[in-house]
Amino acid sequence: MHFPSSNQSLNIIFLLEGLTKDPTLEAVLFIMFLVIYIFTIFGNGGLIFLIIKIPALHTPMYFFLQHLSFIDICYTSVIIPRTLSNFLAKEKTITLLACAVQMYFYGAYFNTEALLLAAMAYDRYVAICKPLIYHAIIKREVCHIFICTCYAVGFFNSFIHTGNTFRQTYCNSLKISHFYCDVAPVLKLSCSDTSMTELVIYVIVGVNSFVCVATIVTSYAYIFSAILRIQSGQGRLKAFTTCSSHLISVGTLFGTLMYMYLRPNSSYSNDQDKVVSVFYTMVIPMLNPIIYSFRNKDVQKAFLKIIEKHIV
Repeated sequence: MHFPSSNQSLNIIFLLEGLTKDPTLEAVLFIMFLVIYIFTIFGNGGLIFLIIKIPALHTPMYFFLQHLSFIDICYTSVIIPRTLSNFLAKEKTITLLACAVQMYFYGAYFNTEALLLAAMAYDRYVAICKPLIYHAIIKREVCHIFICTCYAVGFFNSFIHTGNTFRQTYCNSLKISHFYCDVAPVLKLSCSDTSMTELVIYVIVGVNSFVCVATIVTSYAYIFSAILRIQSGQGRLKAFTTCSSHLISVGTLFGTLMYMYLRPNSSYSNDQDKVVSVFYTMVIPMLNPIIYSFRNKDVQKAFLKIIEKHIV
């Protein structure tokens, strides 16, 4: 069968293998993922609320952080609700259309987050290395241009990946060896030559990764150089602290991104990739509000102001 040429293609049903076939383990994972999802929604949603409500947080850095939290909510919501419902279902099925939609929005938000982290690195570079002209460079208009570019490139790239994936011929098993629709496990089902599709994916992901990593590495090279020139030890610590949260987010996201996508399809390891996928689709979005809240005195002060205003 060739999906794009068939009028019945939207009625095709995929079967998701899921994370496990053990009912007891599924029940444990259901509770764990539900807790993670609730914490992710309230953690990131609370951070967005604080940034909107507290005028002191109306700065470029928190503008970017607000969008980071929004993206985390969105791309987690693309994966976890379907995964939770499949834990309760006898057959973990998904239609071709739903699979394509899930793959598209997951990829779009994931790509957008990677680009946004690069923009945040540039923001930190200007803040630390050019503090006197920071507000002249990182103006409101510039922030909006950065955000719009991140979303536009992220969604466009995902459109290419999803379109190329579902342009293949699928004539074998329709059982996806994963718990959601990702490019690699879906391509494994194709009986046609996927080398060109893989090449396009490698090129696009490679170029995006290079641009993001180059921006981040260059920015932090200048940042560390500026920090080392600070005479006061307390001043160096304060400057580094403003970057540490961002560095942790960058390390976790780009590490998993490069592991998952910058390798041949033949080296795909099902069980190992499922574990890594749980980490970057569920755990990282949950950790981001913790990283940016507990290590940030401005956010802590804003939280206390809200508590005092509405409770005390």
